[in-house]
Amino acid sequence: MSVDLRAVYAGEEGPGRRAYWALADCWNVVRRGLTHYLRQPSYIVWQLGFPIVSVLLYGYVFGGAMKPPGGGDYRDFLLPGMFVMTMAFGLMNTAITMVTDASKGVVDRFRSMPMAPSAVVAGRGANDLIVACAELTILAATALAMGWRADGGLAAAAGAFALLLLLRFCLIWVGVWLGLLIPSPEAAGGLYAVVFPLTMVSSVFVPPSSMPDWLGAVAAWNPISSTATATRELFGNPVASDGSWIQEHAVLMAVVWPAAVTAVCLPLAVRRFQRLSR
Repeated sequence: MSVDLRAVYAGEEGPGRRAYWALADCWNVVRRGLTHYLRQPSYIVWQLGFPIVSVLLYGYVFGGAMKPPGGGDYRDFLLPGMFVMTMAFGLMNTAITMVTDASKGVVDRFRSMPMAPSAVVAGRGANDLIVACAELTILAATALAMGWRADGGLAAAAGAFALLLLLRFCLIWVGVWLGLLIPSPEAAGGLYAVVFPLTMVSSVFVPPSSMPDWLGAVAAWNPISSTATATRELFGNPVASDGSWIQEHAVLMAVVWPAAVTAVCLPLAVRRFQRLSR
């Protein structure tokens, strides 16, 4: 006997069945996103290859010329920051994918089908989180080949990677929201002009203490800096803290900042999706 999905979502088969079909619809959206990687190998090369090239270029070009305050190898200071930068740049991939689907009518097609309203947004988030895990795995392997080591212990290293994924998780909802607001994929490319300065004015490449006082204060309170400092601390790499409150509590703020961004942008993304074509 066939199941009427519209009846399911209307509640005639109970909350358990509604949850089951919502998860099934979410997985179908995730599977669709992952299938694109298999059918478009060039996209895999770009999205997963760009972080590797960035790590190699920044690590070897700047590695021999810069020293973090307090001593240590600059590559050990840089590589956790590069992990953070890769997670931050993922925002653009999310936004461009969302605006591309919206502009081609894919999102409207999903909305016209008897599927869970949350599946498109949740599926996009789950797909990008899976890709982020792959990116971090490849980056960590590349960093290890370059001589980088996580000296803080296995549990601390796992905590650092969890903070990196938490940052990516919160930026997914920023990307979904912006992707549903931006009118075209071409316009979405302009997000680079926002994301790149955001990563540069942070502790990704250099400590905020090396910047002018006013710029250093902005960099120190940048949420990306909190994750960068926290991951360096957990990995056991050079931290170069200036003793400010925000840097001394980097691990705490690496949780608070993403939680705050998610609390704001997730409802905005869901509301924007619900208002499409109205």
